[in-house]
Amino acid sequence: MQPSLLSRLRGRREITFAVLAVAASSFALLQSLIVPVLATIQVEFETSQTTVTWVLTAYLLSASICTPLLGRLGDVVGKVRMLVIALVVLSLGSLAAALAPSIGWLIAARALQGVGGGVLPLSFGIIRDEFRERMTMALSVIASLTAVGFGVGIVVAGPIVDSLGYRGLFWLPMAVTLVAAEAALLFVPESPVRTPARLPVLPAVLLTGWLVTLLLGLSEGNHWGWTSATVLGLFAVAAVLAAAWVAVEVRVPVPLIDMHMMRRRGVWTSNVVAGCVGFGMFASFGFLPQLLQTPREAGYGFDASISESGHLLLPSAVASFLVGFTTSTLIRAVGARLVITVGLVVTGAAFVSVGLFHDHTWQLYAATTVQGIGSGLVFSSLAGVVVASVPPEQTGVASGMNANIRTIGGSIGSAVMAGILTAHVGASGFPAERGYEIGFVVLGAVMALASLAALRIPRTFEQPTSGHLADAADGELGLVPAAGAVPPRG
Repeated sequence: MQPSLLSRLRGRREITFAVLAVAASSFALLQSLIVPVLATIQVEFETSQTTVTWVLTAYLLSASICTPLLGRLGDVVGKVRMLVIALVVLSLGSLAAALAPSIGWLIAARALQGVGGGVLPLSFGIIRDEFRERMTMALSVIASLTAVGFGVGIVVAGPIVDSLGYRGLFWLPMAVTLVAAEAALLFVPESPVRTPARLPVLPAVLLTGWLVTLLLGLSEGNHWGWTSATVLGLFAVAAVLAAAWVAVEVRVPVPLIDMHMMRRRGVWTSNVVAGCVGFGMFASFGFLPQLLQTPREAGYGFDASISESGHLLLPSAVASFLVGFTTSTLIRAVGARLVITVGLVVTGAAFVSVGLFHDHTWQLYAATTVQGIGSGLVFSSLAGVVVASVPPEQTGVASGMNANIRTIGGSIGSAVMAGILTAHVGASGFPAERGYEIGFVVLGAVMALASLAALRIPRTFEQPTSGHLADAADGELGLVPAAGAVPPRG
């Protein structure tokens, strides 16, 4: 009786949709849960701020490499098969993190979780294969649920830690992702669509090599000495590996980041903007809660709980989502270039505001809300620029590359912010207030550089995305590591 029941349920659209919704939203939830608790983890493992930042950086780095690889593997061996594998690896990473006896173990577990970044592109691919005439709405709803899951994670992190300790942040998602993996295996039919392709293994290895050496040098420069042989050697190796990576990407038939496509004006400008905004966004999300949780005895800070610092980040997520509903109207009125440039200026002003005005919590709430509006304008508009800049058959590759560069920018931004803070340590042992001031002003300066690139974005008054709901989802998906934009119609 049971096999016949399974056969009747397998392949039904509503069940496939429910499984993919749980998989995508639980992935986003897992990423945002960790944001407010870095300070707690630092105390738990008695480690430095530089080291604990790798809990965030390791995930970003791993996701930026593994997400496109899993997407390509899904096209070759089957999207459902790879979705199940990604969810299982994500669960194993959560298990390893929950049992971590040391900070090094936890960092390695977070890198393993980064493999799960393939959940979103694989889910989008399954929907495109299975839902046909209802594809646009299904994609938009899944993306919206993912965005909501990210916001919910920020809010519930505090209550979970209060009840179960910080390890509960990994136990609960592990259970959910395992259930999602089993459900996908049982109920989601494998798509017959296959696309033979080579995997960009050598580009991935070289990209990993130069990013790891660069980030290690940036994060440890204060400790080892910026002019020490070790740090200078790391930077030299990073430069050599980066040059080799570019040379290989230009020549291989299947690149990880398509350098030929990067020559298109709409593509390279959008990617520069995405990398800079990723630099600022993930650095901000990683360190704003730590600023709020700093004890008042340090001369600043609010001695806030995890829940209170999570609430500080919620306005950004909500504003990013809501402002996306206005994007297409604004683009038709003034053009994508102006919308993105204004969004970058607003985001940069919000970062500078945090650095200069953080004596009262209302100042920080105002800044994060404004920052959410700015980043929502940017992320919900970039998707349309990328789509309009390439032929229809290349939209998936171009959008994925944009998300990949955003995540790479985030890993670099987190390391730079950690380096700035560890260079300014007060007598209390906490980072000096001056460190936060400089750090957030630097994030604002990076947004100013991004706005210069945005001025080179082609003038377009069209928004070739999947509608208002998709734009709103894109506005917040930009805050989710490894998440690409909602695929366009067609």
